[in-house]
Amino acid sequence: MEADKLRRKICYAAAQLLNTRQETRFVAARWRAARAITSSYVDSESLPTDLEIRMALQQLVSTVLPAEPLPAESYDQFSDDDSADESDLSESRFDQYLALLEPMDRVRLNRDTHPEGDLLYHSLQVFELAKDARPWDEDFLIAALLHDVGKGIDPFDNHTATLNALHEIVSPRAFWFVENLPTQHRLYDGTIGVRARRRLTAHEDGEELKLLARCDSEGRVPGRPVSSLDEVICFLRELAWE
Repeated sequence: MEADKLRRKICYAAAQLLNTRQETRFVAARWRAARAITSSYVDSESLPTDLEIRMALQQLVSTVLPAEPLPAESYDQFSDDDSADESDLSESRFDQYLALLEPMDRVRLNRDTHPEGDLLYHSLQVFELAKDARPWDEDFLIAALLHDVGKGIDPFDNHTATLNALHEIVSPRAFWFVENLPTQHRLYDGTIGVRARRRLTAHEDGEELKLLARCDSEGRVPGRPVSSLDEVICFLRELAWE
């Protein structure tokens, strides 16, 4: 079977397993789907990513498909448009952001550390604080908005899940912010050493990273007014076009 087509079929089948609650973890759904679709060996790098499966799952949920397994040929409807031009690909990243963010309103946070409530509301608060401070800095704003998306994917290793989800859909600079945000928090807590402090302080975006950490810490206020997710994505689209 052609490699891209196999990847899409596994992706769609994994999304079905998650949608029907036959599996609850992305890694288990991915490997179970692969075994069901092909008896051939499939290496891990050829399997769909968590983000690809999440987007397929969002497609299933949004179209209200039945819970019963679909025939194999229906997997083909989840496919990429090979004719998409560069502008389409650039625009599609905002759809990917939405796919990651929309389910986050169902992720409840620890009330002791996050009295504001759900994960999406926290992320929107952090974005608003970041926008007040750096409304012109797209990378900074995207990092503020997406820094916690992994908590909606893998609660046991959410930072790794966040990085895996973002590495192909954000800029290297935005990725650096997200990657180093936990380290910056640990510096504030005094639980990490001088070497890491020097590394981050010496970085050209070290001050912005400190600001992002403050926004993250302060974005935990119950009842704080925030923009809707659609309004936030619209703002980022317009900023990207400028």
